[in-house]
Amino acid sequence: MNCPQALALVDAYADGELDAAGMLEMEKHLRGCEACAAASRNALALKKAVKQDALFFQAPPAFRRRLEAELRSQAVAISWWDLRSWTSPARAAAGFSVAGLALILALAITRPGAEQRIEAEVVSSHVRSLMANHLLDVVSTDQHTVKPWFNGKLEFSPPVNNLAAQDFPLAGGRLDYVDGHSAAALVFQRHKHIINLFIWPDPKSKSAPSLLTAVQGYHVIHWSDAGMTFWAASDLNEKELMEFVQDYAAGSAGK
Repeated sequence: MNCPQALALVDAYADGELDAAGMLEMEKHLRGCEACAAASRNALALKKAVKQDALFFQAPPAFRRRLEAELRSQAVAISWWDLRSWTSPARAAAGFSVAGLALILALAITRPGAEQRIEAEVVSSHVRSLMANHLLDVVSTDQHTVKPWFNGKLEFSPPVNNLAAQDFPLAGGRLDYVDGHSAAALVFQRHKHIINLFIWPDPKSKSAPSLLTAVQGYHVIHWSDAGMTFWAASDLNEKELMEFVQDYAAGSAGK
């Protein structure tokens, strides 16, 4: 890859739109070219700044429910007929202010947070792997073959478990790109269903498995442990996907 090719792909690289091979080739070029690396850092910084949580307030679920109920009960959406019936311009202005505030609050409580954005990226990566015929870079049911395959390709070593005894056999793995960085994607099967398990380092986080809202008919479960964050995505039903996650977490804890 030369500089013109790399510069043309800077935005796609920042957005994680390149395939795994493209990501690796781009990263190799950036390590040896300071000019392209600077352009890439600028694009990533801009992407991060736009997506920062500080730009908006993510309301707690309880507050969202109370606010939505209050808006419905007070009928904040003021009709033009109501405004024309008011005799005081000040009252009309106040009505517009209330309506505007309601609109702002409604937009604020529906803006996605960091977890929702990552969830959407995980689902997109899961679907893309199924549609682009790029599900596996390494094909093996042996965890001792899959785990070493990532050596030198990632800056971390993902935990790899084979859950064949629990009827979730390992199929292999691949490189992927989620939330602005490289990730390991392990692929498991449950009969005809595919499970993608995305893993990358997150030393500051520790959380129990949590089933998130279904996206486009796919279920996602997220948890963090032992310096890693895990995102499982599949069209498998919620119960069986949670069984997979629990079995995988138990296998990792036993090592």
